Amino acid sequence: MPHVVERLMEIGLTEPAGMGIGPISWRSIADWQQATGIELSRWEVRLLRQLSVEYVAEQHRAESETCPPPWRAEVTQREREIGEQQLRMVLG
Repeated sequence: MPHVVERLMEIGLTEPAGMGIGPISWRSIADWQQATGIELSRWEVRLLRQLSVEYVAEQHRAESETCPPPWRAEVTQREREIGEQQLRMVLG
């Protein structure tokens, strides 16, 4: 569904909210539809809004120094053990 992503990018991933960013508003989506003459289906509107909400949430999570990148799978117990073992070898 590349057209959904294209429309989200055109509307904007976020909008100003207080002292930061927030998800795009229903009003912004409606205004975009009116300005462009493109009528979105209800599911497309809900999806655009949800994608924006998730984008903002991930951006807030990413502010933590320990936040893994969203494309990386959950760290397994074995990977943790290997990392700890490597640290012990370096730190003694």
